[in-house]
Amino acid sequence: MTLLSVPDMTCGHCKASVTEALTALPGTRAITVDLTTRQVEVAGTSSAESLLAALNEIGFPAHIIATK
Repeated sequence: MTLLSVPDMTCGHCKASVTEALTALPGTRAITVDLTTRQVEVAGTSSAESLLAALNEIGFPAHIIATK
């Protein structure tokens, strides 16, 4: 599990874009997006670096809050 902060994610369209980008990564099993806190929890085997790169590529810079 990786918990990310995505400060520029503010609406439903942002949520859909972030979900689509992360779902496309190999090894992603589940994604939970909280627009209120602007946090995304990703379960699976994708590396934190690949998650950050995917989000940066679509214009949503993020940083890691926690990994388990």
